[in-house]
Amino acid sequence: MAQSLEFSIVVPVHNESGNVESLITEIHRALDGRAFEMVFVDDASTDDTRARLIELKERFPMLRVIGHRNNAGQSRAIRSGIMAARAPVIGTLDGDGQNDPADLPDLYRQLTRADAPESLKMVMGRRTKRKDTAWKRFGSSFANKIRKRLLRDDCDDAGCGVKAIYREAFLRLPYFDHIHRYVPALMQAEGFDVEYRDVNHRERRSGTSNYTNFGRLADALSDLRGVMWLVRRRRNPGGMLMMDPGDPRRGCP
Repeated sequence: MAQSLEFSIVVPVHNESGNVESLITEIHRALDGRAFEMVFVDDASTDDTRARLIELKERFPMLRVIGHRNNAGQSRAIRSGIMAARAPVIGTLDGDGQNDPADLPDLYRQLTRADAPESLKMVMGRRTKRKDTAWKRFGSSFANKIRKRLLRDDCDDAGCGVKAIYREAFLRLPYFDHIHRYVPALMQAEGFDVEYRDVNHRERRSGTSNYTNFGRLADALSDLRGVMWLVRRRRNPGGMLMMDPGDPRRGCP
C-alpha cells in the first residue's frame, strides 16, 4: 500500500478536539478516489484531541495518528508527520480548520504537472481573503513585508499552512523551531523552485489560536537573523552527477 500512495496529508494539531472530525471528513471528500493517507500529529494536546483522533481511525482507515510525548511546536509536528509519511508528495494543512482541504488537489496537480520544471519542489498557498481579525492581519502583513524584503523569497504569505511539497526536498532542509515560516527561502537556497497559488481561507470554527502577534514578533526577530545566516552560508552544487558508469541514476537535483 505504501508504494502506491500518491499523496500524504500532514496536519499538526494541538488542542483542536472540536476541529479534527470536520477537517478529516473534508480531506477525505476532497481526495476521494486518490491513493492518499492522512497523518495527524498530536503535539501533546491537553484536551481530548488524541482520543478523538483514535476514535476517528475506525471511520477513516487511511488516517494515521502520531503523538508527541512533549509539546514541541508546530514545526516539529510537521517534520514528525513528514518523516512518518509514506508518499513522495506531501500536502500540509493547519489543524484549526481555517485552511480549505478543497485546495489540495489543485496544489498537487500544479506541482506534479508534466511540464513542471525539474527544480520545482513546492507549491504554496497564498491566502487572498483572510478571515482573521484586523489586528492579526496587520501583524501578519507587517512581518511578511519585513521577511520578504530581507530574504528576497518572493513569498507574500509565509504563514499559509497549505502546501504541496516533495518529501525528499523538505527533508534536505535544516531543521529548527519555526522553520515552517521560512520554507520558501530555504527551498530556494537549496536550489529548488517554489510556485504560489491563491487559496481559500476560513474562520476558525472551534477553539482558540495558539499564537499572538507579540509572540510571533519576538520569535521572528531571532529566527530571521538565523535564516539570513543559513541562506548566506549555503552553497549550491547545482546538482550531483553519478560518475560511476554502472550506476543507473543519471543525476540528482
